[in-house]
Amino acid sequence: MTAPLELDPARTALVLVDLMDRIVALPLEPRKGTEVLHAAEELAHSFRAAGAPVVLVRVERPSLAEQPPGSGLVAGLRKEGDVEIVKRTIGGFQGTGLDARLRGLGVTRLVFGGIATNLGVESTARAAADLGYDLVFVEDAMAALTGPEHEASVRLDFPRLGTVVTTADVRLTPA
Repeated sequence: MTAPLELDPARTALVLVDLMDRIVALPLEPRKGTEVLHAAEELAHSFRAAGAPVVLVRVERPSLAEQPPGSGLVAGLRKEGDVEIVKRTIGGFQGTGLDARLRGLGVTRLVFGGIATNLGVESTARAAADLGYDLVFVEDAMAALTGPEHEASVRLDFPRLGTVVTTADVRLTPA
């Protein structure tokens, strides 16, 4: 973890992965889905207030005619002006147009939260790193199916891809 991180809202977007009712309700570690959701909502509020983009990524299973109940974003999460991306793979970039949307907004840095740390969040982050984005991971705005999976991503993988912080460390200040 680091000291407060100053982020330029003109170049930074918040990316929240798979905050859907059926995923938030899973038994998660090291925190409950509702705790992740609370932290994500706090971050989203700060980003919107600073004029920075909020991207909400959710998954749809490609082989199903109808998605399972709870497959939409948690009610009230999406606000006017947010970008909603529907993915059909583990990560949020493949076949979604997310990179073009972010580049069109002038975004060069992504701040991540969501569920599951080691699956949707990490897969999306790895693709973002390959595309040249600077990455920030908000540890207390994530959870996984097990504590060891979450810890492996946060302690081993994420520090190699970017900066790991907490919600309290995120500061949006114009450059």
